[in-house]
Amino acid sequence: MATIRDVAEKAGVTVTTVSRVLNNRGYISEKTRKKVYEAMKELNYQPNELARSLYRRKSYLIGLLIPSVSHPFFAELTSYIEYYAYQNDYKILLCNSLQDVEKEKDYINMLKRHQVDGIIIGSHTLKTEQYLNVNLPIVAIDRYFSEKIPYVASDNYNGGVLATKLLIQNGCRKIAHISGPLILNTPANNRYKAFMDVVKEHNIENVVVETKLNVFDTDEYKKLIIKLFTDHPDIDGVFASSDLIAATIINAAREIGKEVPKDLKIVGYDDISIAKTIVPPLTTIRQPIEEMAKKTIEIILDQIDGKEVSIENVLPITLVERESV
Repeated sequence: MATIRDVAEKAGVTVTTVSRVLNNRGYISEKTRKKVYEAMKELNYQPNELARSLYRRKSYLIGLLIPSVSHPFFAELTSYIEYYAYQNDYKILLCNSLQDVEKEKDYINMLKRHQVDGIIIGSHTLKTEQYLNVNLPIVAIDRYFSEKIPYVASDNYNGGVLATKLLIQNGCRKIAHISGPLILNTPANNRYKAFMDVVKEHNIENVVVETKLNVFDTDEYKKLIIKLFTDHPDIDGVFASSDLIAATIINAAREIGKEVPKDLKIVGYDDISIAKTIVPPLTTIRQPIEEMAKKTIEIILDQIDGKEVSIENVLPITLVERESV
């Protein structure tokens, strides 16, 4: 196996020069840099990443902890986070917590052992103190932990207002809101708060149903939705807290004989890729998923570099009107 000394000898430079090229430190002419890279290629030299990280005091690794990459929202978010991390020479270690407390603890310990430079958290099973004790830069996505941990979210309250008002403006007189677990202290709960404020203001009959904690299963969503319409067959509008739930409602509506949007109007939240492909195409609140990912990477890198960052980072949403309302 080739060593750094072999590369230096092949390129006709010193070991220090090869080290500077590898770590991008100090001035190196383009001609010298090219000679070093050509020597590395010919010798099939693989740098010792552990040694490099100790030298640079950075691993160039970021942990990403999410509930499940199978969920369309987290899948898209993860894709963008990986893209913007890579643009900044960082790699992502992906951890699916499945909202399991012990699994999340294990993953955080694993990330610390791998000396990641920071952790991005889109899950929320542990107590706030346990995240604060990580002693690494942390950014939360759509999660509020404390005034010490910065978070990135969309304008959930305004999204809830726009969604609920649209249903009312289109003639809905009994509206359901299917929310996430409200026991969690997350910015997403502002969708529920906005819904309640608007229906009370307009004196609209309403029903609120919470999804189960730790469940992102369309079969479970469908059972919940069928029960909702069995108990309240006169519901004529639904604001769903995610596009995945909204798509499941459209599917369930066919089974119970409701036509969308004639008998039932639906607004989702996220604007993931399936929103425009289901039938009818879904009216939804668009979260700026790419911008959220980019902002998350900017904040974690600023923290790694010792810069001050804003704790609250709320990005604007957009109402996207299609054919479900």
